[in-house]
Amino acid sequence: MMTGLASRLLAVCAFSLTLGGCATTMPYGEEGRSADGAERPMLDRSPASQSEARAKINVELGTAYLEVGRFDIALDEARAALEHQAGYPPAFHLMGLVHMYVGDDNAARINFERALRGAPRDPDFNNSYGWFLCGTGNEQEGLQRLAVAARNPYYRHPTRAHANAGLCNLRIGERDAAREHFARAVNADPSNVQALYHLAEIDYERGNYPAARTSLVRLHQQVEPTAASAWLGLRTERKLGNREAEASYAEQLRGRFGDSAEVQLLRQGAFE
Repeated sequence: MMTGLASRLLAVCAFSLTLGGCATTMPYGEEGRSADGAERPMLDRSPASQSEARAKINVELGTAYLEVGRFDIALDEARAALEHQAGYPPAFHLMGLVHMYVGDDNAARINFERALRGAPRDPDFNNSYGWFLCGTGNEQEGLQRLAVAARNPYYRHPTRAHANAGLCNLRIGERDAAREHFARAVNADPSNVQALYHLAEIDYERGNYPAARTSLVRLHQQVEPTAASAWLGLRTERKLGNREAEASYAEQLRGRFGDSAEVQLLRQGAFE
């Protein structure tokens, strides 16, 4: 999943989900596993055949279209991948992502599960399905999937799985576990601004204002403040007695986010 300061992750497309012979019943690509059962992401492996190589190209192209919101073309590329390589799990994963983003939960679930039947421990698949489950009221199962992704030694993006797990924990009120995951996300990738924001937010709630300030400074070194992060920064500096920094945040809020709810709270003096 993509990171940001809020939990948005990522057009209605008509597409048949009854592709004959596409689901596989045995793990796909045993050579991609380590001795402890961890799997390399399928798209990180070298294709085993020309047909798989063509399917991989289709999925990579479809993913690029997905990232710019062309869900229809992304689905076309996923279907083309399956024509080249029947049962190709990354194609089902791409379909699952598209259907998740357009709000077709049933189709998303079907395709994520098809992908995982072919590659049960693929970290990309587990991360995506875990986040989907967290967003559809199945947080505990989602956290289990995200844990599979996060601890996979081959996964190049453990920060994503930890950040998603932190957001999932927040949904069910598990703030201690959420903080641990956000900290791990930042350790894995110091540029994960979403995790930095939520670390600051939780530390502020706990009264650990110096830690909250540290996370916010790191955050704002990478991205411009949002209304939410500037408001959190203002309140943090206020707690620390840094009046100059507090005034700077107030100026940013009034100048850039004049119509925001945060500015209304500032005018009311509602700092808590």
